[in-house]
Amino acid sequence: MKPQLNRNAAMTRVAKAGVSMIFAAVLSACANYAGIHSDKEMAQPQTFATGHSLPAEAGHWPSAGWADQFGDAQLKALIVEAMKGSPTLEQARARVAAASAYSETAKANTLPQVGATYSYTRQQFSGTALVPPPVAGSWQSENKGLLSASYDLDLWGKNREALKASTSEVQASVADAEVVCLTLSASIARSYNQLARLYVLRDIAQQEIDQRTQIDRITAGRIATGLDTEVERKTAQANLATSRAALTAIDGNIVTTRYQIAALLGAGPDRGLAIARPTPGTGDDVKLPDNLPADLVSRRPDLTAARWRVDAITHEVKSAKAEFYPDINLSAAIGLDAFGFGRFLTAASRTASAGPAIHLPVFDGGQLRAQLKGRYADFDYAVATYNQTLVTALSEVATQLAEVRSTDAQLVDAQIAEDNARRADQLALTQYQAGLTNQLTVLNADMNALAAGQAVANLKMNRRDQQIALAVALGGGYTDTSSDAATNAGSNAGSTHAVQASNPVVAAQ
Repeated sequence: MKPQLNRNAAMTRVAKAGVSMIFAAVLSACANYAGIHSDKEMAQPQTFATGHSLPAEAGHWPSAGWADQFGDAQLKALIVEAMKGSPTLEQARARVAAASAYSETAKANTLPQVGATYSYTRQQFSGTALVPPPVAGSWQSENKGLLSASYDLDLWGKNREALKASTSEVQASVADAEVVCLTLSASIARSYNQLARLYVLRDIAQQEIDQRTQIDRITAGRIATGLDTEVERKTAQANLATSRAALTAIDGNIVTTRYQIAALLGAGPDRGLAIARPTPGTGDDVKLPDNLPADLVSRRPDLTAARWRVDAITHEVKSAKAEFYPDINLSAAIGLDAFGFGRFLTAASRTASAGPAIHLPVFDGGQLRAQLKGRYADFDYAVATYNQTLVTALSEVATQLAEVRSTDAQLVDAQIAEDNARRADQLALTQYQAGLTNQLTVLNADMNALAAGQAVANLKMNRRDQQIALAVALGGGYTDTSSDAATNAGSNAGSTHAVQASNPVVAAQ
């Protein structure tokens, strides 16, 4: 008896060894992702040379109400109105809702699934097939009701990583919506500033008309005394008509700018006609905040969106890798199955099943490897997009700051030139009226004064426009308050540490 037991034990060991060898052989033959990886990295702000272009000036980051600095209540009201009724914002909100719905779908894949089904079938069974008499050859009504449940064990985290990816996409969509809000508010502020510019230029044009009307009267008096001829009179009248045409053109531009603002508000063109004349001030002093390159990462919504997309692709890479491993799904069902209605609700009609389903990819023609390569390509693209967005953001801040400083310097000389040109214009007009100079001198002085006045007005409006653009380049008051940023924020909120903590290069490999 004992030798028989030993032989049985030996055979069992051999069988187990054989199964292990077969299983190992199958695994070795399975699809794998060897050699597929990425070495791309998200750039860190401190690696860029910005010390001279972006000096620390102990300034403040723009607040969410950055437009209030110009002291124009109407501008603030227009931005608030746009935030409520702009179709552009509705589109952004719809994209966030779509991303949230996809995230909910991904979450459902991580939970057990329970369902109930009922079916009724009237069928004639073959008399020469597998079904035995007396059912064979007869018509039967089959009633089947099942309560089923299934659960994917997700041993390798495929579904969990897909959920994390969709959650990151939601965060990216939220940041994208903030980009839309910031872009819209900046567009309204800049269009409003353009309307203010046109009104200032209109004032200058009206002053020019008054000036040339006076020249025309003086010329008429000089003709009467023989100092001028009809040539000077016609020249004065032509210049006056030109000034009136310029005023009409400005009025037309004012109307079209009003229509543009109305469109930004998501309203009809008549809404633009109801806008009062803008009265914006010069705004706050321009000073950059400290630790600008690092903190900019959490202050710009476009950078936040790009970072979240890298994070999403990182989890998609992990999910794609999990596809290479066995997938185990547990399922169970219980119900009733019977011919006819009379026996349907009896104990004899009970049916039940339970068991695991295992899927192991062995040979798929390279489909999984191609899929993983695609995810890594998406990862490389997302990292490159983030890096380019960071470079662009730093460049925009430096450019707008340089333009503000340049405009400030230009304004000093431009205002001196305007003062002197106005004095020369008045002096020439006085001398012309007294018969001490000719009309050409007056017209030259008048043109110089007009150009100088327009130059100062445009520089002032450009200065405000550049200040708006700088506020936008600094994020427009946005701060990344997502759980990822809050977790990783230290003494420098949203700094490079947060970027490093979310840098998915190592995790993706």
